[in-house]
Amino acid sequence: MPIAVDIDVMLARRKMSVGELAERVGITPANLAVLKNGRAKAVRFATLAALCEVLECQPGDLLRWEPEPEPEPEPEPGAATGAEPEAAVPEG
Repeated sequence: MPIAVDIDVMLARRKMSVGELAERVGITPANLAVLKNGRAKAVRFATLAALCEVLECQPGDLLRWEPEPEPEPEPEPGAATGAEPEAAVPEG
């Protein structure tokens, strides 16, 4: 996903545990772990605001956009695979 979550960076800077942050924000440690590990599909603004308040930071300190790598183009059918073709040996 192109959105990276840096909650662990802010936790380290604040010398705070996941459990303490979860308690102070009012979410479960499991839900905080899902968010922290980048597995969340969404985050409520109220939760983001609470995280920023407790961690004394801005939303951009917790979330950043990273472009996804371009997928490798698939070879066209019948295209060379990069291997050298075998040379024909005359029979004789």
